[in-house]
Amino acid sequence: MHWYEDDSLWSDFAPTMFSAGRTAATAALVESSPLLDFPPGSRVLDLCCGPGLFLVPLARRGYAVTGVDLSPSMLERAGNACEQAGAEVRLERADMLTYTAPGAFDVVLNVFTSFGYFEDPEDNLRVLRNAWESLAPGGQLLADVMGKEVLAGWIGRPQAVDLPDGSYVVQRDTVLDSWRRLRTDWTLVKGTSARTASLTSWLYSAAELHALFESAGFTDVECFGGFDGSGYDHRSERLIVRGRRK
Repeated sequence: MHWYEDDSLWSDFAPTMFSAGRTAATAALVESSPLLDFPPGSRVLDLCCGPGLFLVPLARRGYAVTGVDLSPSMLERAGNACEQAGAEVRLERADMLTYTAPGAFDVVLNVFTSFGYFEDPEDNLRVLRNAWESLAPGGQLLADVMGKEVLAGWIGRPQAVDLPDGSYVVQRDTVLDSWRRLRTDWTLVKGTSARTASLTSWLYSAAELHALFESAGFTDVECFGGFDGSGYDHRSERLIVRGRRK
């Protein structure tokens, strides 16, 4: 079983990955982002939607929203969040490696570094091609990752996050294979017990991900340093790549 197929990983570490503060920040981001300003009624797919942080604010903007994820526990959290907010969102359990819905969407989002999971580089390219196929002509894909240029500024520094229940998580990142891959080690400490997990994914520079988008068939590819539409450089917090289906 690959690490991303371990549903207990997502449920155990969800309080750290998807905190209440992050939920509020995501809602504010969706409300203000020029990159997420689509025509009313746009059909938006959140691919690897997790617990649905983007789903509710996207639905509130008047978009027809679909969330797809492989994790049952994440989809359950997403469903609960949408129900509590009164947001009408369609949820579907599927693997991004095989999921396609030809021409069904105007926008595909892949956020929170949910790209580059597959060991074979061709499989990651296949994910982009699946997204291209799922877009209507003129549609766009937005991918949000941690770019190499940004990661280089702080790699190797362990980070600790305290949780409301008194437990805490320690995260450490390690670059592998000549800066081609990244391993993130998580340790969740609750009292006298500890739960560990390792997540491995591919690393991309802006130029590399730009080229990969073009290989998948996207045109008008652009790189941004955040959802505010700012330019991308080593001082950015994220790498956002946007490409269109011509």
